[in-house]
Amino acid sequence: MPTINSSLSLVWFRRAALLGALLALVVIVMGAWVRLTAAGLGCPDWPGCYGHLHPASAVAEAAAINVAHPSHPFDYGKALREMVHRYAATTLGLIIVGLVIASVINRRVNGQPRWLPWVLLSVVCLQGLLGALTVTKLVAPPIVTLHLTGGLTTLSLLWWLSLNRPVRALSAVEKRLRPAVVVALLALIMQILLGGWTSTNYAATACPDFPTCQGSFAPKADFASGFVLWRGLNQDYEGGVLSPEARVAIHWTHRGGAVVVGLTLLIVSLVTFLRSTHRTTRWAAAAVIMAVGLQWLIGMNLIWQGFPLWLGTSHNAGAAILLLCTLTLLRALTPMAPSAER
Repeated sequence: MPTINSSLSLVWFRRAALLGALLALVVIVMGAWVRLTAAGLGCPDWPGCYGHLHPASAVAEAAAINVAHPSHPFDYGKALREMVHRYAATTLGLIIVGLVIASVINRRVNGQPRWLPWVLLSVVCLQGLLGALTVTKLVAPPIVTLHLTGGLTTLSLLWWLSLNRPVRALSAVEKRLRPAVVVALLALIMQILLGGWTSTNYAATACPDFPTCQGSFAPKADFASGFVLWRGLNQDYEGGVLSPEARVAIHWTHRGGAVVVGLTLLIVSLVTFLRSTHRTTRWAAAAVIMAVGLQWLIGMNLIWQGFPLWLGTSHNAGAAILLLCTLTLLRALTPMAPSAER
C-alpha cells in the first residue's frame, strides 16, 4: 500500500501534468492565432526577436531592421504575438522539466510514471528545434506541420499523465471495443495532420462554399501538386506558393476526411456508450460524440461566415479538444493494477 505522502505526490504530479496540458492547449491555440494573423515571421530570428528579448526593445531600430529585412519589415503587433507564443512555450517547457524531476524523486512510488516524462521531455526539446526551423526556414509547410504535430504530441502526453487509470477488469465487450478506439484515434491523428497541411499551405479558403467547393461536388483539383511534401527551402512560404487547383485538392481531401473520421468516431463512441456499463467510460464516449458535433459545427460555420479569425482559431482548438476526448476514452479502457509501472 502506498503511504499518504506517496499518494499525495502522485496527486500533485497529476495536477502539474494537468496544468501543463492546459498550457499546451493555450500554446497550440495561440500558435494557430499567430499563423492565421500572418505573424509566423513576426520575429525572423530565434530565440529572440531581432536580437532582443522583447520586441519593444527593437522599436527604436525599426528603420534599420526594415533595411536589413526588406521582405519582412518590422511590425510590432506581429512581433509581440510571436514572442508571447514563445514565452508561453518556454513556460510549458519548464513545467515539463519539473515533471521529469518529480518522476525521478518519486521513482519508488507505486504508480509513478517513470519513462513517459522523459519521452515528453525529448518531444519538447525536438519541438523547440522545430520552432526555430519554422522561423529560420520561412514557414516551410513540412516543418510547420511537424511543429504542430509536436505540439499535439506534447498536449497528448501531458493529458495522458494527468488522467487516472481505472483499477478494474475490462468486460469482454470493452476488450473488443478498445482496438476500435485505437483505430479511431489513429484516424483522427491523420486527419489533424491533414488539417495542419491545409493550414500551412493556406488552402483553408480554397473552397469558399459548403457543402460544394466552388459550386461543384467535383471541383478542378491538382492532387499531384497539392501533396508534394518537400519543395526545398529557397523560397518564402508565407502566404502559400501553391496553385489554386492544388489548394482545392488539399481542402477537398481534408473536408472528405472530416466526414469519414467523424463518422468513425461517432460510431465507435456510440457503440461504447451503449455497450459499456462503466460510468467513466460512458461519459468519455459521450464527450467524444459532443466534440465531433462541435467540430463539425465550427467547420461548417467557418466557411459559411467567410473564415473569420475567431472561428479559424476555434477550429484548431476544437481539433485539440476532440483529441483529448478520444484519449480520455482510450484511457478509460486501459486499466492497470495499482502497482503497475507506466
